[in-house]
Amino acid sequence: MIKKTLIAALMAAFSCASLSAHAALFGDDEARKAIIDLRSKVDGIQQSKAETSAVLTLSNQNDALKQEISRLNGQIEVLSNEVQNLQQRQKDFYVDLDNRLRKLEPQVVAVDGKDAMVGQSEQNAYDNALALFKAGDYKKSGSSFADFIQRYPESAYAPSAQYWIGNAYYAQRDYKNAIAAQQALLKKYPDNPKAADALLNIASSQVELKDRSAAKKTLESLVAKFPNAPAAQTAKERLANFK
Repeated sequence: MIKKTLIAALMAAFSCASLSAHAALFGDDEARKAIIDLRSKVDGIQQSKAETSAVLTLSNQNDALKQEISRLNGQIEVLSNEVQNLQQRQKDFYVDLDNRLRKLEPQVVAVDGKDAMVGQSEQNAYDNALALFKAGDYKKSGSSFADFIQRYPESAYAPSAQYWIGNAYYAQRDYKNAIAAQQALLKKYPDNPKAADALLNIASSQVELKDRSAAKKTLESLVAKFPNAPAAQTAKERLANFK
């Protein structure tokens, strides 16, 4: 009886020990799985964080690139405007230079009913001398026309310049020099359209010098040589007063 009791007790104890060991073994596996799951989640979080950081870095770099591109575009626009302005200034410069060169080139002008090549400086000198005469500065005008003839002896304006020298003397009541100036015109340019007017001016100077006989001969010569000139009609009218 006692032996049976001891055997039953030993079997009960062995059963309890086996259950405890099995329970302990089951608890360790669950813990391991929990740790593995936890580590996986941590790794996933860390990877997600790294990816998020990389995206943020790329976003920041993208914003920086956008700002740099915007700055460069602004510089390009400024440089483009400067290039356009420079090109326009160059164009204006060449246009102005071309105009200046054209002004310096001889131009075709009508002088005494004929076309002639006249340089710009030549034209300016003649116009300035004539402007002085029209302004009443006869002495300076006569000097300017004389200087013009010295500078441009072959100019198409030379006969006219000589004619205005005679008129300048006449306007100053220097009748002898007026006659001499017009006679110089008649000698060098006997067929010039100004020749008839030069004879009329000579006759006027002779009248002022009280030499009516010489004046009459000059007027008759004018009518004979240049019957169709406007000055011839004036000469005829004056000759009528000599009778």
